Amino acid sequence: MSPREGRPDVLLILADDMGFSDITSYGGEVRTPSLDRLATGGVRMTQFYNTARCSPSRASLLTGLHPHQVGIGILNFDDAPDGYPGNLSEECATVAEVCRDAGYATYLSGKWHLAVDMETPNPAWPTRRGFDRFFGTLEGAGSFYRPRTLVRQETNIEHEAEEPGWFYTDAISDTAVEFLAEHEQQRADDPFFLFLAYTAPHWPLHAHEEDIARYAGRFDAGWDQLREERLERLVKEGIIDASWPLTPRDERVPAWEDVVDREWEASRMATYAAQVDRMDQGIGRVLDQLEATGRLDNTLVVFLSDNGGCAEEMPPGDGAREFVTAFVPLQETTREGEPVVPGNDPALTPGPESTYMSYGRSWANLSNTPFREYKHWVHEGGISTPFIAHWPVGLPTDGSLCTVPSQLVDVLPTIAEAAGARYPAQRNGAAIPGAEGVSLLAALRGEGTPDDRDLFWEHEGNCAVRRGRWKLVKKYRGEWELYDIEADRTELDDRAGDHPDLVATLAEAWQVWADRCGVIPRERVLEIYAARGHGLPEE
Repeated sequence: MSPREGRPDVLLILADDMGFSDITSYGGEVRTPSLDRLATGGVRMTQFYNTARCSPSRASLLTGLHPHQVGIGILNFDDAPDGYPGNLSEECATVAEVCRDAGYATYLSGKWHLAVDMETPNPAWPTRRGFDRFFGTLEGAGSFYRPRTLVRQETNIEHEAEEPGWFYTDAISDTAVEFLAEHEQQRADDPFFLFLAYTAPHWPLHAHEEDIARYAGRFDAGWDQLREERLERLVKEGIIDASWPLTPRDERVPAWEDVVDREWEASRMATYAAQVDRMDQGIGRVLDQLEATGRLDNTLVVFLSDNGGCAEEMPPGDGAREFVTAFVPLQETTREGEPVVPGNDPALTPGPESTYMSYGRSWANLSNTPFREYKHWVHEGGISTPFIAHWPVGLPTDGSLCTVPSQLVDVLPTIAEAAGARYPAQRNGAAIPGAEGVSLLAALRGEGTPDDRDLFWEHEGNCAVRRGRWKLVKKYRGEWELYDIEADRTELDDRAGDHPDLVATLAEAWQVWADRCGVIPRERVLEIYAARGHGLPEE
């Protein structure tokens, strides 16, 4: 039996730092015909959650466990012995290992960000965690024109990015197409698992001129009006309930009418949109390859983002350089030898290799419409992601919505059920914890929902638990807040004072989970960050 008739191929697509409502099928202005094709011919989830940050989300997505259980509680920094080790634990199974054991070919094109050592291969490299073939970067961010830690299999190939016209988003897409074409030539009778892990639209704002030009004038109305328009489209799509009011504009964001450099501000968002647009173009090429070989109908395609929109600003000048290098080294020159100037400076143009910017809090507030907060935080704006599932052979094809609250630990069990794969009890002869999540196939088919269960989050001392309609959440220096998510998903009416017993019950449940999963107390997290010379994100 060929894979066209038997077990499905699996394509898992992950965007980087993209907000809940950026793409067209979730209310946004960005042209995403490839993702729209998947959405209208598949199922969209309205309440799917990530874990608020790049590395932890990847760790959870790929293992079916919470990030703290697998050594990636913050980022891929080695903070042992008192902090997280930063390497993906060997005491867990990855979805690639699960699929490979079931006879799948396994491929990764794009970002890894789950290993401390990004120059010398170690057991946390993708080639040693179940992927037959790997092309991409080991670190978390960087230039789209000359990325560092660019690797094929286990060999550094940064020199390839020196070729004129080379661009990372395109390279990720093109390599995925190459993997699929070669799979058809060499292993056509075997199913495949492909993890397509883009760095778009993570900062820096790097994009092709022609893509940026497609959005000329599109954001001139400003974030205030555009947030209202997005909400209207989200309500029309049925993704957001009309009774949930739009959160107020972040108080640190000026009214659009008070902005002096409106043209420059609009150009920042246009460049961000161009990054998403280019990613969608690449996804389209991958889908075309699957269609050309007759595999698309029996491919389970899943698309989501690793966290909410990113509010990180880069001050101009030395402050920007300090900000960037706290996370990744800065490429100091372009391919032509011109200096790279970092910082959100209206005197500079976003997009080319010679500048290095972010789109900042103002536009992240738009990206996360209609919710509060951003990447890092576990209010809805930090953890809500679009989630599209497309599998014509196995799922509805009517563009329906699934409202079941779910999170990253559910993805591996879902793929395993579709693939007929078994999650192992051991790895390398040692016992490993069972997956924390549940398969979503029945829920996506509208045939039922998972048993009642609590959903948990923690990142940098930001904590949350959701039980049914109730969500208990707090910031790392704040008090517990309680929200009725069915009536108030935009988290504007704190009910903690009305239900102290429920607050205590949910807080106790969160603590039991945190102790079981190895969550490091927030006070220690603060010490770890201070030792590295920078603090937690400021409110």
